[in-house]
Amino acid sequence: MPPPDTLTPWLAERLGVELVDCWPVCGGCIHRAWRLDLADGRRLFAKTNTTSCLPLLAAEAEGLQALAAAAGDEGPQVPVPLAHGISGRSAVLVLSWLDLERGQSAAKMLHWFRLGAALAQLHRRSLLHACVPSDSPRRVYGWPMDNFIGSGPQPNGWQEHWGRFFVERRLAPQLERLGRCGNPLERTERLLAWAGQRLGEHRPDPCLVHGDLWSGNVAVTCDGRGTIFDPAVYRGDREVDLAMARLFGGFPRAFFDGYSEEWPLPADHRRRLNLYNLYHLLNHANLFGGAYLNQCQASIDGLLALPG
Repeated sequence: MPPPDTLTPWLAERLGVELVDCWPVCGGCIHRAWRLDLADGRRLFAKTNTTSCLPLLAAEAEGLQALAAAAGDEGPQVPVPLAHGISGRSAVLVLSWLDLERGQSAAKMLHWFRLGAALAQLHRRSLLHACVPSDSPRRVYGWPMDNFIGSGPQPNGWQEHWGRFFVERRLAPQLERLGRCGNPLERTERLLAWAGQRLGEHRPDPCLVHGDLWSGNVAVTCDGRGTIFDPAVYRGDREVDLAMARLFGGFPRAFFDGYSEEWPLPADHRRRLNLYNLYHLLNHANLFGGAYLNQCQASIDGLLALPG
């Protein structure tokens, strides 16, 4: 999809900026990504898609705003959402431009260490930036509205019990979606019961989590600061972010060392790691099918074979 012809007047109306050039850049697998060159020499970043995808871009903007508020000066750098809406026949999200580091360097491990520490600071500070209904208990999990994990739906709402939230709003909808699409997995009812028991006594702090923290959604800027983007935010167990950071290739060890130095995880956090990552495997099975279906079944079988 090319940039919409109406993008120049749309930017002028929404942001008061003059667009002089627009270049495609590498982005994700969902939207088209663009570098916007402005008349005053600045750059912006934009994503475009069909108008039906506006809810995805609006949810992304909301998530970035929440992360930025919790990050403060010490947390990871977060792109600033500047505008989103419909321009001609396209949905558009405009963000601040970040110069990302390319390639490897000896200093990069230090940058990853600092990013881990910065994420821990964001998680901790988010406890002071609660986004919960005024009539709800302080210790609740979820988000005010549904959003997206990749291009898949992510149900939210509020729940006082973390285990119930993770089973009912994360695992069960993914399993039901697979079944509706003709890809049912085996022993799913037993898995949901087991997951509820495994998380039954776990009472984590309801931190703001990125929610989709794999290596494609983080980077290091040219000035050495870590940045996170493309979130699927909600309030939950901070361990979900650290678990996914080990999935799909994983982050360098320096990242986990930096996080641990700032805010160590509970000693038993590995008991929940594969359970938390099952959510992302199920989502990939729903989005892409193929080998992910077998990987999900193997994960379920492995979890049910665990002692205790």
